[in-house]
Amino acid sequence: MSASGTKPEAKSGHTGHTFRRYKDGDHEWGSAQEQIFSADETDKCPTYVHKTPPCQASCPSGEDIRGWLNIVRGVEKAPKGTSMQEYAFQRVSTANPFPSMMGRVCPAPCQTGCNRNVVEDTVGINAVEQYIGDYALEQNFSFQAGPETGKKVAIIGGGPAGLSAAYQLRLKGHAVTLYDDHTELGGMAKYGVPGYRLPRKHLDGEIDRITAMGVEVRLGTRIGTDIPLRDIEAQFDAVLLAIGLKAGRGLPVPGADAPNCISGVAFLEAFNQGRLQSVAGRVVVVGGGDTSVDVVSVARRLGYLEDLKETERPEFVIMGHTAHDVSATAAREGADVMLISMQPVEQMNAAKHEIEDAQREGVKIRGSLLPVKVLLDEKTGRAKALRVVELDYSSGKMVQKPGTEMDLEADLIVSAIGQSGNFQGLDGFDNGKGLVNADKFYQVPGKPGVFACGDVIRPHLLTTVIGQGSIAADSIDRYLNKQEMAKRPKVDVHHFNLLDKLREVNLEPELFKALEEPELREIDRGLRGTDLAGKAVGGFAVHNYEDRSAAEVCKSDELFLGHFPYQERIKRSEIGPSAEEVLGHFAERMVGLNDKQAVDEAKRCMSCGMCFECDNCVIYCPQIAVKRTPKAEATMGRYVYTDYDLCIGCHICADVCPTGYIKMGMGDH
Repeated sequence: MSASGTKPEAKSGHTGHTFRRYKDGDHEWGSAQEQIFSADETDKCPTYVHKTPPCQASCPSGEDIRGWLNIVRGVEKAPKGTSMQEYAFQRVSTANPFPSMMGRVCPAPCQTGCNRNVVEDTVGINAVEQYIGDYALEQNFSFQAGPETGKKVAIIGGGPAGLSAAYQLRLKGHAVTLYDDHTELGGMAKYGVPGYRLPRKHLDGEIDRITAMGVEVRLGTRIGTDIPLRDIEAQFDAVLLAIGLKAGRGLPVPGADAPNCISGVAFLEAFNQGRLQSVAGRVVVVGGGDTSVDVVSVARRLGYLEDLKETERPEFVIMGHTAHDVSATAAREGADVMLISMQPVEQMNAAKHEIEDAQREGVKIRGSLLPVKVLLDEKTGRAKALRVVELDYSSGKMVQKPGTEMDLEADLIVSAIGQSGNFQGLDGFDNGKGLVNADKFYQVPGKPGVFACGDVIRPHLLTTVIGQGSIAADSIDRYLNKQEMAKRPKVDVHHFNLLDKLREVNLEPELFKALEEPELREIDRGLRGTDLAGKAVGGFAVHNYEDRSAAEVCKSDELFLGHFPYQERIKRSEIGPSAEEVLGHFAERMVGLNDKQAVDEAKRCMSCGMCFECDNCVIYCPQIAVKRTPKAEATMGRYVYTDYDLCIGCHICADVCPTGYIKMGMGDH
């Protein structure tokens, strides 16, 4: 890569510059004010401004993604006696105790927001996260609960939201009892996500690590029926509802109450419990989201049996009336599976790669189709076809095309169009939409000490409910300590904290005590170093550092992209079966990165909004005003400093800073 940022021909066919500071035609001042301030630039000196990178701002769990990527790449060093992998695990699990799970199944909104996309391709954040999570399980890394506070919290629901909250509350030292009406913990991660996408040994390992912190678990217990909620409220200092959305929504069309019309939630739960071993010859799934894609992918793997007893029809198994004989499934054949969506295929909500995998596995996918009626067999009352009509979006609105009705023959129709909560015994919580109302602190209005989080307040991604569990735990902690609910920051994630980092490496600033007759400017006295007489001074101030991470996100136009050469992304390999191979294929599809691949991929991170020690500012400063912080006093975020007696405000350090960490602030020479 040359200094100008030109590059040789890339595989993608893209040539030219990765960065241009000025566009063609930029030769006139935009305003007199702009000209004045530019001419007066010698009154500005560098300041070090920490901002949130877009990956982290896009992460519903709020992980310090830049932080653990910098640990994996070797920029932020692990403490003595701690491996890189363990230190990265400690950083990622500050927000998310499920890195192995989320590295596999999260659709990665962080990668969509990654600034590396403006160079060539996103950083493979998910792949590196899976590497960290799998390593942690292999090495049996554990969590430690905080000092006991004597406060007790009941969590109703043992899915990712409830487990995330339990983890965060135990870190704070609060006792936690977790109630779930299933025989195992995991919620939708256990009963909704197929094992070939999320191997159970990894999921169970991450769940066990949380319960090992001292979480009391009460399985097979439904609050509201087995135990009245009022009894729970009387026994505990706070209650968190994390009951999820277990009730699937049926198709809102005539005939949808046929016995072989079932919900996607019920279908996947029956499969994940091992009860459902085969489907039907012709399966039509209505949806467009991740649940619907999981249903069709499972259906293709299960196949069907030609001579099926009446009691072994899939709907009877799914509804829990009977179970399949595993030994008979050897004779199964590939099912004809179709997924239809109201949205065009390219606008479906499911992850793009999951849609592509399903198509490769033999699933037929059609978009812009609206179900209008389930056609019934007059003798049996079972559904025999689904009538649909084509949709037209050319006007900007959904319009049915006259004369385009068609009947899709089906032996099993699965509705995956949404879910709702089960509020049996929980009177007063259903807001009329199958959800629970909660404020921004996840408090249930009108019910002091009762909180809610997860899909039951806002259906979304697994990573979203993990983040909600963290915020809910923080709110519960404040409630238990009789503290006011603090205003949530604009960028509400787990931020890198320089003061905490300084404490970790024994560089905590000293207590400030004002001098009666100061010989130096107070800010100079605050910096570690020596005065002109060689006397040691300072230590109470962090050198010209400003933390804007809770309010601002670092955008790509703040970076010096010319610093970054084109570097091909290191992708995980997948074992993706074809349509001919998919029957009975339940092996994991994803092959994780090895040590070298994980480190090399992490090195593609541009560390947006935080110094990654490239030395550009030191090298290019014409006055030698920008210097490295002495090694004994340096740490992440405090790698360089500026000698303002030498600085002339030339802006070069800010111009060549690849991460946007250096900004020109007002100074006085």
